[in-house]
Amino acid sequence: MSFPASHPGAPARRTETCVASPTVTPHSEPTHGLSLAPFRATRFTAPAESLGLRFSPPYDVVSDKDRAALVASAETNVVRLILPDADEAALGGGNRYAGAKALLDDWVADGTLAVDPQPALFVYEMTTPDGGVTRGLVGAVELRDPDDGVILPHENTMAGPVSDRLSLMMATEANLEPIYLVYDGGGAASEAVAVASENDPLVETHGTDRVMHRLWAITDPRTLAAIDRDLGHRHALIADGHHRYATYRQLQADHGGAPGPWDRGLALLVDTSSYGPQVHPIHRVVSMAWDTILAATRASGSVSEVMSVSEAEKVLSDSESFALVLAQRDRAVVVTGVSEDAMRAGLGEDAGSTLGRLDVTVLHRVLVEKVWGLTDTVETVGYAHDVEESLRAAGTDRTAILMRPTPVRAVADVAAAGARMPRKSTLFTPKPASGVVLRRFADQ
Repeated sequence: MSFPASHPGAPARRTETCVASPTVTPHSEPTHGLSLAPFRATRFTAPAESLGLRFSPPYDVVSDKDRAALVASAETNVVRLILPDADEAALGGGNRYAGAKALLDDWVADGTLAVDPQPALFVYEMTTPDGGVTRGLVGAVELRDPDDGVILPHENTMAGPVSDRLSLMMATEANLEPIYLVYDGGGAASEAVAVASENDPLVETHGTDRVMHRLWAITDPRTLAAIDRDLGHRHALIADGHHRYATYRQLQADHGGAPGPWDRGLALLVDTSSYGPQVHPIHRVVSMAWDTILAATRASGSVSEVMSVSEAEKVLSDSESFALVLAQRDRAVVVTGVSEDAMRAGLGEDAGSTLGRLDVTVLHRVLVEKVWGLTDTVETVGYAHDVEESLRAAGTDRTAILMRPTPVRAVADVAAAGARMPRKSTLFTPKPASGVVLRRFADQ
């Protein structure tokens, strides 16, 4: 993947970008690198033909409609644990987090879930309907301060989701979903992942997402030791799960330094040189009417004539410098520039940096806050994972903002510099399914 040096934020001319082994240089030398430990997993016991019905997408991409469909497909779908609702609250005396804990314990007691007798690392593979394969290691990753340069975040987090995930994690005393890490591989860990398919998998099932999920366990001491040595001098980028990683670290801090299972968190680690995921844009929906947002933007930026949404998407894809689309219903304009005064006011010292040249940074810090005069909150700026969803959400009184994917090279550079992109700047797919493996603290 490449993009002009004059604009590190310019994407390739597609709406998704394949991760091709980004080289992340930590901004400080780690005392030691990644540590991914074996753990005793808790797994669903359903037969292969129905096991996938127990899996769910990660909590933050499941709508109320999605949740209802997942529960309808199987009463024992993991979504009831990761997104407890009124039914679970009834189990917990009115507290949905306590209800998730009660449900988790019930499922272990009645055999819906079983705890593996032996600690293991797991090789987890996802094969999408188009044949794309993502494969990595699942284990308990040692938590590290970002300043160590070992586990590098690249996005800001919000207090609300962290508080929610912390309440759930404290109540259930478990990691119910993995975070997603990517790294530059090529060593013993990558070799162990590559040869896993020579053996029969523990799990082989299709999920409701039509993805084939396969799982193998690694328990051989020599292989585990080789993986540990290999990862010990490596570092990784958080591809997905910034809020969960922040929750891991908050839970650890809340224990005041007392050692325990909270010193690690469930993670999927993928070698991007062999099994790189795809990166897609995440679009926005802004609480501002079309005429109002168009007038404000034209007063401070370069805006095209009104065209169809499909025409605007083509212009956006072909642009090699800053660009985004404002859209509502079947009409759209392409924004290709913002005034220098607004850029200076919004970016400050970040003007000219990799972070400051990203489309998503200019959107949030310059357009949203300075040009449109909005408070950048989830109530004001919503998110959508495809164009159709964003246009539906815009309706008649809001405006969709169509984005390009943020280049992985730029993501890596921002993370290595210790900077943070606006929340929801990247969408890595396929995402690891929730429910393939769980990690209960009591079993470690």
